[in-house]
Amino acid sequence: MASLQEHPHRRFNILTGEWILVSPHRTKRPWQGKSETPALLESISYDSTCYLCPGNERAGGVINPKYKAPYAFTNDFAALLSNTSSETVQNGLLLAKGEQGECRVVCFSENHSLTLPLMEVEDIEKVISLWQEEYATLGGKQEINHVQIFENKGPIMGCSNPHPHGQIWSQSTIPEEVVKKTDRQSSYWKEHGRSLLGDYINQELETNERIIFENEHFVVLVPYWAIWPYETMIVPKRKVAAITDLTAVEKMSFAEAIKRLTIKYDNIFKTSFPYSSGIHQAPTDGEKHPEWHMHMSFYPPLLRSATVKKFMVGYELFANPQRDITAEQAAATIKEQNEVHYTLL
Repeated sequence: MASLQEHPHRRFNILTGEWILVSPHRTKRPWQGKSETPALLESISYDSTCYLCPGNERAGGVINPKYKAPYAFTNDFAALLSNTSSETVQNGLLLAKGEQGECRVVCFSENHSLTLPLMEVEDIEKVISLWQEEYATLGGKQEINHVQIFENKGPIMGCSNPHPHGQIWSQSTIPEEVVKKTDRQSSYWKEHGRSLLGDYINQELETNERIIFENEHFVVLVPYWAIWPYETMIVPKRKVAAITDLTAVEKMSFAEAIKRLTIKYDNIFKTSFPYSSGIHQAPTDGEKHPEWHMHMSFYPPLLRSATVKKFMVGYELFANPQRDITAEQAAATIKEQNEVHYTLL
């Protein structure tokens, strides 16, 4: 059999049923393409011009309270609105349907410069508590069937404000990526009576090829089918369908995992490592979802350095995703990073 570390091959994503092309030999090609500006760490705790800092006026005219803990508010320029009509409009082959929802912004800290890797574990745990509250409140609304918690970190990921924050989009339909994961997990649950991700992380722990670290309650790894260069996933060892199912000790372990991973990210290229992260969990459609095993994924675009980014273009747009470094190589690079932030060494 061809070496998976040297020869082109495809890998199967058990959560979506899709394939990815892996081309490890391409890491030897010279790079003369676009270079990004490295994401630098902010060094001030308060910015009078920042829309998200405590006490400041937001772009929509609302004054932020002088908050001293994680703070959430309804997005002033939301992509989804609660008063949208759900009417279907069709003209021949042209079909549209109104989508209701609510979008929230979550400020992680009052400190303008405090990204997740620089926060204390106890303070990240407070962010997780706020995520739980938002998931329960939004998901409890009759018209909301899915709640998506995510963070876009860094300007090259489209983040419009440097104050560390994330977002929550809730909506009346279940998004396509979640539908795929629900179907795959449901099929496995019906056939085996076990969690698909539970069995997967047990196999990963046995082989220990893509594990970055584990603590008492969570496993952090590069998934076998990873698309982005340093893509990772944080998975609870106990099957929980949603973030609200985490116990107090599991929540603290989750916070520790987030901190340890994001420190390693920053240390790879000595920069404020950009990524999109998101928590996939059970829909809030009122149905029971015994198949669901929540997980948090990180999709970072940096490829070779703080300035070289992975672009999804060409073949990836018209055929299917492709990556150059293997998941095993990426896992080794992340794993070997110091767990003390580079700015503190």
